[in-house]
Amino acid sequence: MKTDVYGQQVYTSNDVFQQLMRDPTLEDYGTFLVDDTNNNINNIVQAYIEPDTDVDEFHRQNQQNWYMPENYKKLDIAKHVLDLCQTDYELQRVGEELLLYQERDLFDLLRYLVYLVDTMKANNIIWGVGRGSSVSSYVLYLLGVHRVDSIYYELDVREFLR
Repeated sequence: MKTDVYGQQVYTSNDVFQQLMRDPTLEDYGTFLVDDTNNNINNIVQAYIEPDTDVDEFHRQNQQNWYMPENYKKLDIAKHVLDLCQTDYELQRVGEELLLYQERDLFDLLRYLVYLVDTMKANNIIWGVGRGSSVSSYVLYLLGVHRVDSIYYELDVREFLR
């Protein structure tokens, strides 16, 4: 086991295997990162996932795990996005969108997107202009996820957040 640059413990596939042998439920271990340079983890994961696991429950559990630095996890995303607005109309639009994101429990996703965009900028990674219905979100535009101004093009965010 080692520690990554974010202070998280990283286990080898052998560490995971040993832990599964001691406690097949892994209830006391929460989420952990695995360095699988030998590509052994797929065999372990296949053996660990219950065949009758409900897909929706599996996704719900895993959507709670966001691997990003602590300062992004604690970011007040609503204030951050509202501070990016320059007009009253933008404030109104962002307020409406944030309510839709909050109803769907997607604030962690927005925090992660801030981290992702910051990381791509810091590493000079180029990403696309925008794709699909996501360009209808003005919040995503302000965060830099895409470059299509949905207010200018009068795009309805409900096309994205159905």
